[in-house]
Amino acid sequence: MPDALIATPNYGTMELWNYGVRPWVILHAGQPRPNHPLEHLMNSERASRLGCADFRRTLALSRRGFVKAGFLGMAGLSLPALLRAEQAARVAGKSVSREKSVIILWMRGGPSQHETWDPKPGAPAEFRGAFGAMSTKVPGIQICDLLPRSARIMDKWSIIRSLHHSDAGHSRGDQICFTGYPPGQSDSQNYYPSCGSIVAKQKQHLNEKMPAYVVIPRGMPGTGAAYLGSKYAALETGADPAKPGPFSVPDFAMAEGLSVDRITDRKNLMLGFDHLQREADNTGQFDALDQFQRQAWEIVTGGEARKAFDLDAEPAKIRDRYGFMPEFVAPTPDRCGVPAWSQRILLARRLVESGVRLVTVDCRWWDTHVKGYETMRDGFLPRWDMAYTALIEDLHERGMLDSTMVIAWGEFGRTPKVNTTGGRDHWPGVFSAAVAGGGIRGGRVIGASDSIGGEPADNPKSPQDVLATMYRHLGIDTSAQYEDHTGRPHPVLASGTPIDELFT
Repeated sequence: MPDALIATPNYGTMELWNYGVRPWVILHAGQPRPNHPLEHLMNSERASRLGCADFRRTLALSRRGFVKAGFLGMAGLSLPALLRAEQAARVAGKSVSREKSVIILWMRGGPSQHETWDPKPGAPAEFRGAFGAMSTKVPGIQICDLLPRSARIMDKWSIIRSLHHSDAGHSRGDQICFTGYPPGQSDSQNYYPSCGSIVAKQKQHLNEKMPAYVVIPRGMPGTGAAYLGSKYAALETGADPAKPGPFSVPDFAMAEGLSVDRITDRKNLMLGFDHLQREADNTGQFDALDQFQRQAWEIVTGGEARKAFDLDAEPAKIRDRYGFMPEFVAPTPDRCGVPAWSQRILLARRLVESGVRLVTVDCRWWDTHVKGYETMRDGFLPRWDMAYTALIEDLHERGMLDSTMVIAWGEFGRTPKVNTTGGRDHWPGVFSAAVAGGGIRGGRVIGASDSIGGEPADNPKSPQDVLATMYRHLGIDTSAQYEDHTGRPHPVLASGTPIDELFT
């Protein structure tokens, strides 16, 4: 028997089967309305022509996957088992403090090391590229000359320049960096659990107000819970502060008048919470839910979630500091655009401030195959320089930088040699990451690439080393083993060593 039957205006009757934390929703009748946003995302002619072939494959969204996650999971009902565990921890006298956190700024697409944090001013032009190198506040460290704000606060963040792995596929690289394991057979779905799901698994001592693992705005390849089960999946915000339009909860609306398309402004987000709470109370849909499921609902409709998501509560000066640059629209279909993700980064700060342990922010698409210089100059770099430095300084000024580790990286770097179209192609042979907080000392450069930025030349590091560093910060037991679907146990991390040089 299902745990609840829900009548919906857009999908007919739905069954709620509450296996674990994330409910499964089964459609009985009804079809998405013709102008539903998923139809646009899956059928858009423009989407079929964007970027490289691997990039286009990642745009193929699964309607079934969205529906299975369901509105109830997105609205907080994916948390009851975590709340049960919290209560058990309290009974056992264990702490439920949430002192340390991580923000992952996921630069999906693969940012060029040459045009960010590892410029090669002395290399031949075909390797050096069009930009120069700028000295920073820390003597001896240079970065791309289009990142002046970052250069001015170099004492607060550090660079790893010798990262490498061996897979040049976007989604496969995602999986390596989020899980620490080789990718599975599916490019879009990881076989091993993401680092965020591991955090949710081990850190059940959450506070009562917020979940442990959040993705803004939606999950990506590598961010899934895999064999840990859906109870440890990310809570996806769905509502995207980067986009205009009415408040949305992905793929489902509880009542007419509550749009599922996009978010207009932060006031509509608050009104949306009010609407959802009233609708649930009026329809009696909570009759089949236990106290922990009701508590999970209240996380999203309650005061703490309101505070976390209410970006209008931020002083205008702070919001302006992160930036309101509009989306950079690619002028031709073979180039990638830049979403207006600066306010997503501010939302991440609000979430960790409210008690979330790990937040992953989608900062895509750094896939600069064609005319990469123009896209970096006009799209990525000015937006990144403003938002990244705003986050680091904001955390520092709030006294949160010591407890909040910020990891900015992508799935790989770009080819050392510029291609014939003025861009750079996929290159896992060496790439860079920017890291800060969580005890990391600023003004450090770990490792080095060779003279053309093609491979590690000194102190090579792996994605597993980055994950080991992050896990240690959060107090994760990386030797713990969890069984996959066949009953075979796997450790949290099979390889990797914390990068101690960042802390000395």
